[in-house]
Amino acid sequence: MTVTVRLQAQTFPLRASHDLTWLEGMGEVFDVFWQQDSGNISFGVRLEDGSKKFVKYAGAETVNYEGNVKEAVLRLRQAIPVYEALAHQSLVNLVNHFSTRDGYAAVFEWFEGENLHPHWSYPPPAKYTDPASPYYRYRQLSVDQRLASLDEIFAFHAFAEQKGFVAVDFYDGSILYNFESGTTRICDIDLYRKGSFVNSMGRMWGSSRFMSPEEFERGAIIDGITNVFNMGATAFGLLGGELDRSWAKWEAGPELYEVALKAVEPERERRYSSVAEFCEAWNRQRI
Repeated sequence: MTVTVRLQAQTFPLRASHDLTWLEGMGEVFDVFWQQDSGNISFGVRLEDGSKKFVKYAGAETVNYEGNVKEAVLRLRQAIPVYEALAHQSLVNLVNHFSTRDGYAAVFEWFEGENLHPHWSYPPPAKYTDPASPYYRYRQLSVDQRLASLDEIFAFHAFAEQKGFVAVDFYDGSILYNFESGTTRICDIDLYRKGSFVNSMGRMWGSSRFMSPEEFERGAIIDGITNVFNMGATAFGLLGGELDRSWAKWEAGPELYEVALKAVEPERERRYSSVAEFCEAWNRQRI
């Protein structure tokens, strides 16, 4: 059972009516991202000065979320210090956050980029085969262009590690790419956590295409070595055959292939010991 909500010129479904009139006071709502299963709904808003903002909101009963709305609100609140601590040129920029009567909102600068895993618009196999798919178009870029994009992703995660954070739920849906400027931004780091921790969930949040064995194992340690796997999987996702990590699918030469392959070793002790060490090995072979 859903209801259709009208907000200015936009219409979208929710499981129940919800007061979103506070958004109208911000400006023109020009886009709505309602398909996520995280418990959040997001909006593109054009302010009076012409600038655009991305507003992430928790509190409404979204159609694809199966959890508790109060937990979604709490997660978004708890994400604010993460964005503040990890402010970086390669991360979307948080500019404001506030409570509403029924939820919580986080406001980011708008980035003119496209999500590399828009599963609601290009569900597999269209993601991989449709020439209009952002992921398909990204894979048509030169190896050097994609390596430059990966440089930004790796540098951010080395920075996050230096700040004492462990990435959780990073995958290609966390990557925005501007095809005109060739710039990359990371978004949706809401679940990143301070310090290493024990996997208390069994299967953790995330895409299995990017997740290490310990992210499926209750009681396993989740830390920088876990993120080494995540970065290696990202390299295979953007330069290779994703889960097919064979040499035949790899596009960036044997030296970088060996670095990426070591990063995704199933046995933790055979990987690099940190994201920083992984980046050092990767950059040494990039020269």
